Amino acid sequence: MFKIYDISMTIDENIQVYKNKEEKKPVIRNVQNFSNAKAYESRIDIDVHCGTHVDAPLHMIENGETIETIGLDKLVGNARVVDLTHVEGGIGRADLEPFGLQRGDWVLLKTRNSLSEEFDFEFVYLAEDGAQYLIELGVTGVGTDGLGIERAQPEYTTHRPLFNNNVIIVEGLRLKEVEQGTYFMVIAPLKLTGIEAAPARALLIGK
Repeated sequence: MFKIYDISMTIDENIQVYKNKEEKKPVIRNVQNFSNAKAYESRIDIDVHCGTHVDAPLHMIENGETIETIGLDKLVGNARVVDLTHVEGGIGRADLEPFGLQRGDWVLLKTRNSLSEEFDFEFVYLAEDGAQYLIELGVTGVGTDGLGIERAQPEYTTHRPLFNNNVIIVEGLRLKEVEQGTYFMVIAPLKLTGIEAAPARALLIGK
């Protein structure tokens, strides 16, 4: 038998958002209900970087590729969850080298970010040298349990190099219940076009 791990954030009006900015919170409202209609319907106003989401290069690179250019074939397959819950601050090359990561891997960074549902202004992030190491390895993608893959780095020196080397970025994963190891991964962003990101449902399948 296999087990399915839902590693995506639940979207509601109390979801943690980047830097706790009010304008980033989703707004969900009922537009009709059984008191005034024969069916119940709701609307949602959501930032495309809310919760678990896939970034596209346009997010950080002028004239960069948009979200529909990331094929589903790049978002489905084996992924390595690496336990970095001991790391404080930035994840660097030295933190990643012991895992024996390989070219083509999808790497999911499990940190202490997964252990709280409150936004932490000192969240664990991928440092510039950690990003460069993953680029040198030739990984396919990197996912983080932070709402940002970097934190106040000048010139976006994690995002931009990853994008420039065709490494896919997923942010806002929930990995608290997932042990280190290899899983079958499915990340399904909303089918949007012409913009820089999309909210996603993310699953891992393992034993």
